[in-house]
Amino acid sequence: MTDHGATVVVTSDPFLIETKMELGIPVEAYACHSALIEGYVIEGHVPVDAIDRLLTARPDAIGIAVPGMPSDSPGMGGDPETWSGLDVLLIGNDGVLLSFDY
Repeated sequence: MTDHGATVVVTSDPFLIETKMELGIPVEAYACHSALIEGYVIEGHVPVDAIDRLLTARPDAIGIAVPGMPSDSPGMGGDPETWSGLDVLLIGNDGVLLSFDY
């Protein structure tokens, strides 16, 4: 994210599961990292293009997620050319997961 001009503040949360629950992230969307940006939750190794799309579209939703730790995702050593093919999910306000086109 810093490579794309974002200011990042990293914290360690000893109550990460509780925090995920408070943020409304459904268990099916859990990943290794959670972030907040402009009122949205970003869960997991989400491509920057998807985050940009979220912030442009501003859907009425909790945020977006790439569940788990896909080996070909950003930050996991994958090829940036394949990141656009990752399944990114929109986390609806009701916790329902939907496909998110970016």
